[in-house]
Amino acid sequence: MGIVGLILSFISAPNMRKRREALGEVHTELKIGSKIMFAGGIYGKVVGIEEETVNVEVARGTVIQISRYAIQALADS
Repeated sequence: MGIVGLILSFISAPNMRKRREALGEVHTELKIGSKIMFAGGIYGKVVGIEEETVNVEVARGTVIQISRYAIQALADS
């Protein structure tokens, strides 16, 4: 079982590295007006950025505050 676990970790390491780099790019490219998708599949538009949190408008007049690390992807097309 240990050998199988070791083999699987070597196989999945490059994919995990790519995902970590992609999330790093999302957090550095984040700006006011960006359309985003955050954890849970909810889409919104960034209306404010603080050090650790982001204010996201999810519906007209409805702004919520989330952790910037909950953002999964930029939805800009």
